[in-house]
Amino acid sequence: MTTSVVGTHVETKGRRLMPRWRDYGRPRELVVRYLLLLLVLGLTVGPLLWQLLASLKGVSEDVFGTDATLLPHHPTLRAYRTVFDQVPVWSYIRNSLIVVALSVTSQLVFSTTAGYMLSKPAWKGRKAVWVVLVASMMFPFESIMVSLFISIRDLGLVDNLAGVWLPGFVGAINVLLMRGAFLAVPREIEDSAMLDGANEWQRFRYLYLPSAWGAIMVVVINTFISAWDDFLWPLIVLRSESNMTLTLGLSRLQSSSFGYDQRMVMAGSVISVVPVLVLFVITQRWFYKGVSSGAVKL
Repeated sequence: MTTSVVGTHVETKGRRLMPRWRDYGRPRELVVRYLLLLLVLGLTVGPLLWQLLASLKGVSEDVFGTDATLLPHHPTLRAYRTVFDQVPVWSYIRNSLIVVALSVTSQLVFSTTAGYMLSKPAWKGRKAVWVVLVASMMFPFESIMVSLFISIRDLGLVDNLAGVWLPGFVGAINVLLMRGAFLAVPREIEDSAMLDGANEWQRFRYLYLPSAWGAIMVVVINTFISAWDDFLWPLIVLRSESNMTLTLGLSRLQSSSFGYDQRMVMAGSVISVVPVLVLFVITQRWFYKGVSSGAVKL
């Protein structure tokens, strides 16, 4: 086998092992491509970065206005210390974690089992259930919000964390996502498991669930973000401060009782988004894998 080095790439018997720059397109196309990527990066990461920098500014530095600068001249954690001193942040975090834990658990149990049943062919009513699930996604939450609150009130769950969790105990999109992931499992593998004597539960537990691990992580991440960031429904249901979730409790920083310190508001926003970022960084590879493997199949 002969190997020759040409420019900055390696060729072996006429086959390139390392691509040339022109393999990615013309230089002008590359410039446009990277400029667009930088624009998208600025639009997505820019606001979060600005909030972080604003929360580190001192009292004498302006957050808004013509005299405001992007970088803090004297970075300080004063705003974060003030938030933890004046607001029961740990109590809010505990309440949010309770809602998140209940939501993730119920979503996993019901979306995986319902998705598994919908992936099974030839049982009566499957098409009707499919149509109902798809149709339910067409109605925005605001259209059923009043009737949902009346139901929660009749159940005696107002100002209760269970009342925050109950409307989101299972989501149609997660059921359809798990159905798509289970449909990707070859039928021949299940037939082989049946011939080996595996019952329905064993096939679900040891065959389907491991094959849909990526889609399961998508359900976990989506549910975590939805339950953690939810503001409107906790605002409607919760009354007492001891039951408030993190996003609802930190919104009180904008009230006049805290002097509306802009740096404290920014610090509260950063505190609320950090757990989501940490979860996504830890599980991102499973998330991207699950998005592709759990695509909805008709």
